[in-house]
Amino acid sequence: MSKIHVMDEVLANKIAAGEVVEKCMNVVKELVENSIDAEASEITIRLIDSGVKEIEVSDNGIGMDEDDAKLAFQRHATSKLRNLDDLFYIESLGFRGEALPSIASVSNVRLKTSNGEVGTLLTLSGGKDLKVERTDLQKGTTITVSDLFYNTPVRLKYLKNLYVELAHIVEYLNKMALSYPSIKFTLINNDKVLLKTDGNGDLLKVIYEIYGVDITKKMIPISGDNDDYSINGYISFPEVTKGNRNSITTLVNGRVIKNNELNKCIVDCYHTYIHKDRYPVIVLNIDVDPILVDINIHPTKMDIKFSKMDTLKELLVELITKRLEELTLIPEVSVRDSYSVSEVRRQIISNDKSDDFDEVKANSSKEKYEELQLDFEVQEEKKEFEKQEKQELEEALPFEVDMEEKVEPRIKKMIPRGVVLMTYIVAENEDGMYLIDQHAAAERINYEKILKQMKEKPIIIDLLVPIKIELRSDEFILVKERFSLLESYGFQVEEFGENTLIVRTHPSWIVEERSEEMIRKIVDIMIEKGQFDFDQFIWRIAATTACRMSVMANTYISSEDQEWILENIRYCENPFTCPHGRPTIITYTRYELERLFKRQLD
Repeated sequence: MSKIHVMDEVLANKIAAGEVVEKCMNVVKELVENSIDAEASEITIRLIDSGVKEIEVSDNGIGMDEDDAKLAFQRHATSKLRNLDDLFYIESLGFRGEALPSIASVSNVRLKTSNGEVGTLLTLSGGKDLKVERTDLQKGTTITVSDLFYNTPVRLKYLKNLYVELAHIVEYLNKMALSYPSIKFTLINNDKVLLKTDGNGDLLKVIYEIYGVDITKKMIPISGDNDDYSINGYISFPEVTKGNRNSITTLVNGRVIKNNELNKCIVDCYHTYIHKDRYPVIVLNIDVDPILVDINIHPTKMDIKFSKMDTLKELLVELITKRLEELTLIPEVSVRDSYSVSEVRRQIISNDKSDDFDEVKANSSKEKYEELQLDFEVQEEKKEFEKQEKQELEEALPFEVDMEEKVEPRIKKMIPRGVVLMTYIVAENEDGMYLIDQHAAAERINYEKILKQMKEKPIIIDLLVPIKIELRSDEFILVKERFSLLESYGFQVEEFGENTLIVRTHPSWIVEERSEEMIRKIVDIMIEKGQFDFDQFIWRIAATTACRMSVMANTYISSEDQEWILENIRYCENPFTCPHGRPTIITYTRYELERLFKRQLD
């Protein structure tokens, strides 16, 4: 008896569904792409329970007759490829003919379609029991997919929670709306509208609908072409950044793609403009002859290969870097808070001048005299400033160590002898000489302080002016899911209009002068994609907050502040590295110093 046999069609479709349909977003993606290929100008997506219970996609496209409607659910049946040559010149979003039969095999499907001449209603259950009826002649197609994965319980078990599934769908539809600004998209979940564009073809207006007014005002149009590629779209000012790469939307001939090499090229264009862990907001459409790209390398069709990547990168770099160089990248000035004032004052304080003021006055030009006179006036207030500076540092950086809770210190007592390069404290004890990174050490102290305070009942600080944060709709969904987590740590967070949250209170371990910056960073951490890890979240919040509230390198600190850092670092659980793993302290033993100076010879 033969061991090899042809698989049952239903079984084959279920296997194909494992590649095409992994989550609710995949179903939405395939159905929306079919609607776009059907020349629809309006597409409405209705979800029940983030699509787990039901997904309905309706359009006003060209529709199908009865024969085409029945053929659409047969594997590898498609209207988009006729022969092998067509595979090298793909202009449609779909082309394999796998999506509908794969979706139907793991759900209950209802298809209502009309080409204006005949209306057809099809129903299937698990890819079987096809029923065909007549229906009205309203042109277009409506597909309803319900009870997804009802007959594959293992796959149903591995669906993410409803918030995560919905966030994936919203993120995808945001990108499709950016790809096709001339199509009117509407997304509704449990009767709540999450996305609505008017389809007037204005890309900037779509950016406004997704990102909000603050980011839209900071977007810059770019366009250009070479012999192979044409690029147009928007890039953000360097001051507008996000904490993950999801803010980079790249399109090829209207298709949303993910290409790591392309994304890296875009981010590299912002080198020295933004922090290495931040990413710009980008919406770029690349038009290219289809023969120069290969989209047939993955079932999701999200990855893509370019036959002339070098010329594409050259054009991209030229357009973005040239545009950035043309701009006056000076952020709008806002009212300076006490922190920024102290930073300015810190910069104008110079090293101690000569006490012989009369000699300087006699031997200097009038300009030099007036300049030095200002320096001396600054010196007169330096003592008062240092007193204020010390108080600010004590409020921002340190925490009082409870002497009764102190255990044996991990490091022997060190005596400060000065600071080099305004960054490294020089200290000594009987064992030798030490160099302490003032920022890394303060960061470690504050990190352990914050972790301790996070375990206790938070002390709440009311904000005089609440902080408003605008998000994309998919980002807002993820943050909203975790409102209770924020509240448990002392943040009072509320919805404030569409896709906007407002923060009214924060815990005392947030430095008040930097509260908005730190809270925005916490929100960025919360909306990062991937499995949410509570322990990693707590670590990153504590580490990020400690970094923001700690004295920076190239910052003047007094001898009292040096003593404070040296004393408190001794009692940390791990005084040897900062929360990010950088060393806080290095040492030269007496023996090593004497060897360096040839006082000890081996």
